Amino acid sequence: MRILASLLLSLAALSAQAEVSFTRTALQIGMYRIDAEVADTDAERQQGLMFRKSMAPNAGMLFVFPIASQHCFWMKNTDLPLSIAFIDSDGRIINIEDMKPQTETSHCALKPAQYALEMNKGWFKDKGLKAGSKVSGLPR
Repeated sequence: MRILASLLLSLAALSAQAEVSFTRTALQIGMYRIDAEVADTDAERQQGLMFRKSMAPNAGMLFVFPIASQHCFWMKNTDLPLSIAFIDSDGRIINIEDMKPQTETSHCALKPAQYALEMNKGWFKDKGLKAGSKVSGLPR
């Protein structure tokens, strides 16, 4: 019975993943271009990068929120090590956090954020990007 329940939960998770399709947008931070999938609905924000096994080097997931707030993220069901940049409504990075896969530790914006951008872990640091950097191409 336990195996059947586990199988059904796994199938439900895969089904939910298949149902969500993300639009894409091009973002720019300094001289760096990002091919970002956009999560701007509740279902898309809930799905995010869960169950993904890899992500291209300059690809990311942009979360767009209807209200700027001190949003928080965790890594439940997420296999990729990620870095997240919380971004204000003017497109400025507020703070950047590194996140470990399969953890439920909260990573939060230090001030109200309108957006959050997840990239492969270390991407922002490797490019010398930090709080105050400007992100262009954000949807309104």
